[in-house]
Amino acid sequence: MASIKDPDVVEQFSSKLEEIRTKLLIQAMGEMMNEATSQFCQGHKQYMKSVLDTCSKKCKEDETMFETIEAYMEDLKVKSSVMKEKHTERPEIVEEIEDKERHKEFIMQKIEKLKVDQAKSRELIHLQNKANKDRLKNLNKIKEIFQERLSLEIRKIQGEKLQFIFRNINHKNPESAYTFLLRINEEGVYQIVSCDPPLVQMEHLERRLQETNNFSAFLANARKAFVALCRATKTA
Repeated sequence: MASIKDPDVVEQFSSKLEEIRTKLLIQAMGEMMNEATSQFCQGHKQYMKSVLDTCSKKCKEDETMFETIEAYMEDLKVKSSVMKEKHTERPEIVEEIEDKERHKEFIMQKIEKLKVDQAKSRELIHLQNKANKDRLKNLNKIKEIFQERLSLEIRKIQGEKLQFIFRNINHKNPESAYTFLLRINEEGVYQIVSCDPPLVQMEHLERRLQETNNFSAFLANARKAFVALCRATKTA
């Protein structure tokens, strides 16, 4: 029977305790991340509903305008036909008809512009919806990788902001937290709100994230920057 003082037994016991602790920590972080993801999805659905309601209202207003314009143009066509049938037209009547023709041309140009604007609005909504879905899919994809391998914790802070917490950066103090706060603005662009401790590279990393939309590479580079900062602080 092995003695409790046997170094191998102590090491095995410590290893088993660490394994249980790691599993419990991963399970807890997974539950928090699922909650943050659910809240993000709900916020995204509410945002898209607001955009679609606005677009629907605009379309109905435009349709009413088109119907009014068509009725006006039909009435103008009838009046113009009646006026042209008269043999003795007064100069002011001719001028009125010409003014109405010019006004009709102006209305037709406005209709074409409204059609173009509507097409652009639909395309913008489609692209924004696709971009947000891609971002959410990307966040879900990298969640497990980073929380298991890089000791990353993600918390939802103050509405639409997410706090990213790295640990195991400082080997002398593994529980020391290296964090930054991120949000997605109204245009769907990633923005870094704060960073603790500050990183001189963070502005560059933020710009690269906005250009490439590669969130996993951004997190990996942010962790590398924190590690480098920790090492530089030790040697200073």
